[in-house]
Amino acid sequence: MFSKSKINEPGPKAEDSAPKPAAEAPRQSAPEFKPSTPPKAKPPASVLSSDLHITGNLKTTGDIQVEGTVEGDIRAHLLTIGETATIKGEVVADDVVINGRIVGRVRGLKVRLTATARVEGDIIHKTIAIESGAHFEGSVQRQDDPLSSRGKGAAAAPAPQPKPAAAEGQAG
Repeated sequence: MFSKSKINEPGPKAEDSAPKPAAEAPRQSAPEFKPSTPPKAKPPASVLSSDLHITGNLKTTGDIQVEGTVEGDIRAHLLTIGETATIKGEVVADDVVINGRIVGRVRGLKVRLTATARVEGDIIHKTIAIESGAHFEGSVQRQDDPLSSRGKGAAAAPAPQPKPAAAEGQAG
């Protein structure tokens, strides 16, 4: 039926183009499955520059580095507050590094106040580090699960449930 001479012999260009897509199709489809198997790389941190002023809440499962001003709550995985940054609102993150100013509550598994940090508000944490020179006004409370401390805070203070979110967030 088939002779080896016809397969191995170079033929006219019209014949080469017709058999190649059929013969190469399985070879091309096999590599298409390989790129989907490696894990996706973690995206870089979102950076809010020093000339940026945001009014509103920010929420991400990724990382944020704030150098500007945010009037609102921030929720992130890793939150870095730069030296030029000012946050007026609640900060919630797995890992919080504060180099700038926060006016409001800070909740995090790991909270770190560097020497240039200024925090005016309560800090709820699992672990905390405060460097010499950091300015802090408020209370510090350790909890095993500080990220869900709203529920525990309401149970600890049963009478003023609506007030902590409004009063502490602004007065904190």
